[in-house]
Amino acid sequence: MSKPDLLAAWGAHLALGRRRSPHTVRAYVATAARFLDATGIASWPALAAVDAASLRAQLARRRGEGLGNVSAARELSALRSFLAFARSEAGVGEAAAPRLRGPRVRKGLPRPVTPDEAVNLAASVGEDATEDWIGARDRAVLLLLYGAGLRIAEALALTGAALPLGETLLVTGKGAKQRLVPLLPLVRAAVADYLARSPWPPARDAPLFRGARGGPLSQGMVQKAMARARIALGLPASATPHALRHSFATHLLGAGADLRSLQELLGHASLSSTQIYTRVDAAVLLDVYRSAHPREQV
Repeated sequence: MSKPDLLAAWGAHLALGRRRSPHTVRAYVATAARFLDATGIASWPALAAVDAASLRAQLARRRGEGLGNVSAARELSALRSFLAFARSEAGVGEAAAPRLRGPRVRKGLPRPVTPDEAVNLAASVGEDATEDWIGARDRAVLLLLYGAGLRIAEALALTGAALPLGETLLVTGKGAKQRLVPLLPLVRAAVADYLARSPWPPARDAPLFRGARGGPLSQGMVQKAMARARIALGLPASATPHALRHSFATHLLGAGADLRSLQELLGHASLSSTQIYTRVDAAVLLDVYRSAHPREQV
């Protein structure tokens, strides 16, 4: 069997069997192609016999090319899926699967995701969706949470009346309290991309973000999409949709935003609700200090 045959079968399985988006199919096939090029393997039985050492060597090669922890975790996830498919094609049981821990992600108490992790999460949900428009929808929702600090319920409550999006967005929060939040060009572009792909044209009184059958998108669907992305990227369980809102606040505070302005952007009724982010920011700084400060041995 040739390399093109293996990749064609893998791509067909992803597209037809798993109903992955074209973007995900391209990414996963490219990962498999790199592995086949590096190892010279050209048959299902040989792939089924791949061990953890071979996977480790491939990841080392990719890390040598500048791949970071998050991207390496995604690559490992794609390779595991490819090898699982190979074992199925070769008639080998799951017990033969190589075991290899993904790149370690620094753990701690509940913490905000980094800017890179937030962007990678948004990209991952886009790649993992069964249809392009659903991937674009999930990416737009997550970027609204991270880029504008919206609660998930606030993002899903938006209707077509919010269009066309400008540099600010009027959001209705808890207690029907309204606030204006700024919208980054990246966020506006993500929503525009979703609307261009959506099979349902926006209507003034209809939900902006729709489910697969055209009804309102549920919070559970967004949470499930992010959970899959979080696992694929090797991020901790604390990386939830609401953590993106926390990240928005923490990063703004770290960049010099004052508490009163942050209170307005988040829609907090009380300043005491906003002050928690000073503790989060201090905890992050203390963690950095403990890991980086040179200390003399006593």
